[in-house]
Amino acid sequence: MQQKEVILEGTIKAFNEKGLKFTMDDVAKILGMSKKTIYTVFRDKESMFLAMVDYMFDSIKESEQQIVEDDALSTVEKIRRILGVIPESYRDVDFRQLYLLKDKYPVIYKQVEKRLETGWETTIQLLEQGMAEGVVRKVSIPIVKMMLEATVEQFFQRDILIQSGLSYLEALDEVVSILVNGIVVPEAAG
Repeated sequence: MQQKEVILEGTIKAFNEKGLKFTMDDVAKILGMSKKTIYTVFRDKESMFLAMVDYMFDSIKESEQQIVEDDALSTVEKIRRILGVIPESYRDVDFRQLYLLKDKYPVIYKQVEKRLETGWETTIQLLEQGMAEGVVRKVSIPIVKMMLEATVEQFFQRDILIQSGLSYLEALDEVVSILVNGIVVPEAAG
């Protein structure tokens, strides 16, 4: 693992322990590394945090690719997993604190927003495949995309997860379940 990746992994651990209030000292302590070494890679906390966002989203894209390549999964199961993908190493990260991001770190928030709104090609292909196979009803893909983006952005703009006592992962699973299954009990749909 390159030094930059080691520092980013330490940043994720520091964020998970202290939320947005983590410091360069916290990262250095977690890694058993001097702050001076960290500063040779990142000029400040904001640049390190910004790199962490891209690092995490890149990991999500890698996990998406693994899902797509898993021939044991049906198209519907691939869609369900991709919509709610969180790499195993991030399952314990407390994303609920990110609602503070918009006001405290607007540049980083914009990057999160940008990454949420891009990189949908794989998901779109799976939705189209599901419609072609007849296992997904005809839906407006831009609407599905907007619904998921808007919901996740709300998680990052408000303290709704903290108020509801849900983890980010629990909330994301619920959103994906509603998107994939709807809200009506199958027996009542008739």
